[in-house]
Amino acid sequence: MVASDLARAYSRDNSDQFKSELFEMLRIPSLSGDPAHAGDVRAMAHWLADHMTSLGLDKVAVMETAGHPVVYGEWMGAGADKPTVLVYGHYDVVPASLEDGWDTDPFEPVEKDGIVYARGVTDDKGQLFIHVKALEAYLKTSGAAPVNVKYLIEGEEEVSSPNLLPFIQDHLELLAADVCVISDSSMVRIEEPAVTHSLRGMTYLEIHVSGPKEDLHSGFYGGAVHNPGVALVQILNSLYNEDGTIAVEGFYDDVVQLTDEEREMIARTDMPEQQLKDATGVPKQWGDARFTIKERVSARPTLDINGIWGGYAGPGPKTIIPASAGAKLSSRLVAAQDPNVIFDLIKAHIERVTPDTVNVEVKLLTVGRPALIPFDLPEMQAAKRAYERGWGHTPVFTRGGGSIPVVADITDLMKIPVVMMGYGLDTDGLHAPNEHYRLEMFNRGIETAIVYLEELAAIGE
Repeated sequence: MVASDLARAYSRDNSDQFKSELFEMLRIPSLSGDPAHAGDVRAMAHWLADHMTSLGLDKVAVMETAGHPVVYGEWMGAGADKPTVLVYGHYDVVPASLEDGWDTDPFEPVEKDGIVYARGVTDDKGQLFIHVKALEAYLKTSGAAPVNVKYLIEGEEEVSSPNLLPFIQDHLELLAADVCVISDSSMVRIEEPAVTHSLRGMTYLEIHVSGPKEDLHSGFYGGAVHNPGVALVQILNSLYNEDGTIAVEGFYDDVVQLTDEEREMIARTDMPEQQLKDATGVPKQWGDARFTIKERVSARPTLDINGIWGGYAGPGPKTIIPASAGAKLSSRLVAAQDPNVIFDLIKAHIERVTPDTVNVEVKLLTVGRPALIPFDLPEMQAAKRAYERGWGHTPVFTRGGGSIPVVADITDLMKIPVVMMGYGLDTDGLHAPNEHYRLEMFNRGIETAIVYLEELAAIGE
């Protein structure tokens, strides 16, 4: 038997042990956004480090940042003539409690009909652990893997990774690799795995509109003082055209247009309107009719209002002109849009349309760059073959609508391709009550990751 066959057999023989270890991870409430759980986040980091050490990895360390630590480990036994793979993942999770609507304790994993319910099981502990188990399977059978492997596992992804970029910049030599693989995405159905080759970036901002020095009696001043709430709505309305496109001058200037081949590929995973209605409860689709639903949510930029506030919202009437009003906006960006340029364009538009009867302040909260990786790269095609052999189905190359800032950081700083091999389902409920993950997906993912290392080793031979 070849090494990958032995490793795959080992993964099947030890599936119960792998599940038990995954359950240990899931019981640690590593909530990165809650200071009360800082100790749990650190405990999760040390659990991973201890586990990687027990498997024989070298240079395993819990490495400090200005926030939660990064876990690093490596196995470089394949030699300098073989490729090096950098595996990125995150061990932190978002909050969860029974009060949110969970049927069971979110930090006590429960298995029902082959499905595990727990916070973080698909995002991202289960998918991350797949890559640890794939390397273990090689080391425990053949004593070596076909390529060198490094692990970069952070604890702040769910709070926008504020300290990851500085960490990468400070450790470029340590992290040096030929390709990065990330499993933090999903597919529509088990029979149609997906390799994500594009992610959208982000510009997130706040608008603050102020007028009078304090709330005013509308009977005394209504009609003479421009209501900041009214002004805010007028400003927000100006951002959009009637056809659902964005009215900010220059907003679309840097958008890379879809090729016919890309549109054909996206069409393979298109979302019919009825599916959109069933999933969301909306009465009808909305947006730029020149593009399909799937194109709109993955390959086109957006500008969304995430929240609006101002004035009185309590029970009963209170006839005031509020002193201020505000809104939060996020813009999902596609290659090759610059998030800072987009902020400047939106800010200039808002300042231009704001009437001189109120004051406006536009603040940038956070940015993330989009990423677009060509799907014809050898590392991407190796992923295709790995799914065919390990998963049992040919994957589609797809664009993701969300944002993972580290993808752009790695491609820009390290000059290597990032291959996003999702092993979850779109319906796994990540960030939602009753997040879950199929053990079948977990086990297939391990076998696919095993084969991927072999396929990478064959590149250039």
